[in-house]
Amino acid sequence: MEDDEEPPLAVEIAAVSEAAPPPPVGVTVITGYLGAGKSTLVNYILEVKHGKRIAVILNEFGEEIGVERAMINEGDEGALVEEWVELANGCVCCTVKHSLVQALEQLVQRKERLDHILLETTGLANPAPLASVLWLDEQLEAAVKLDSIITVVDAKNLHYQLRSFQESSSFPEAYLQIAFADVVVLNKIDLVSPDNSGVTVEKLENEIHDINSIANIIRSVRCKVDLAKILNFQGYDAAHVAHLEALLEENKSLSTTGLHDRGVRTLCILEERQVDVQKIRLWLEELLWDKKYGMDVYRCKGVLSELHSDQLHTLQAVREIYEIAPARKWREGEKKLNKIVFIGQSLNEDILSKCLKACTSTI
Repeated sequence: MEDDEEPPLAVEIAAVSEAAPPPPVGVTVITGYLGAGKSTLVNYILEVKHGKRIAVILNEFGEEIGVERAMINEGDEGALVEEWVELANGCVCCTVKHSLVQALEQLVQRKERLDHILLETTGLANPAPLASVLWLDEQLEAAVKLDSIITVVDAKNLHYQLRSFQESSSFPEAYLQIAFADVVVLNKIDLVSPDNSGVTVEKLENEIHDINSIANIIRSVRCKVDLAKILNFQGYDAAHVAHLEALLEENKSLSTTGLHDRGVRTLCILEERQVDVQKIRLWLEELLWDKKYGMDVYRCKGVLSELHSDQLHTLQAVREIYEIAPARKWREGEKKLNKIVFIGQSLNEDILSKCLKACTSTI
């Protein structure tokens, strides 16, 4: 290169940024008593024009983790056949015999991006095991998220199904399904006739809220519901705190000490002083894992005011799993309270209140 020759201009190469991963796909678990209308609701969602790509997985046994015998075409000599049936409105029906995790992974890896996944339980319908996989399972956390648990109940027979508990030593499925629900679809309201029984739709709603006061109740005939009220519910999203706060505000004075202590019920406890979140964790683990004090907690939702923090924390639990996460900053002038709603069996309000108080700072 000659002395007077200028060096070549440096060419700036734009940094290659990795594409952000797509947001997780919401999964709605649909459960309900036999004959309540689960399949009717699923079929309605599949048939109505909604412009979304929705996949359906059928789970044959709600007590087990897996997709076991749902709509299986075994093919020649029992060989597994995976079949994807695409419907006119963009829904996809998954008829694959795999574990739940494998089926979900295959769904979210499809080239056509899904908007939502429905998981219908068609056998024993305690949704807690399914919720534990969908909510905080590390393998799936980035790909899918638990959006809500929907329980379909038969308005004509619900009162009698719940009354059967009074004559039995165990809880009917209807109690557990309502206890775990984020949304209860009160179906077949057109068949409710108070003339002879004295049972009204309003009375049924009160019975549901006696068990689970934080569930949204949607009345329906043949499960025709507004999809905006059941899809993208964000029931387990720590950032979606407004709905949770509204529920807690409605329940802040709730006390069901007048009910039998053994019953499945809802109660709310309050504490104005800030709490030590580590103490809260230890207490929850005793309560949820060790069943301390003889209580059986099915669901738990709350907001916490943590010591030395300007963040409002949310608390959620389903059976043995729980999550405490910061949601947003406390607003100026906002009263910082700890509010926790428990749903379960043999709940003792006095003990729960004392335990929460013991988690406050002594400074």
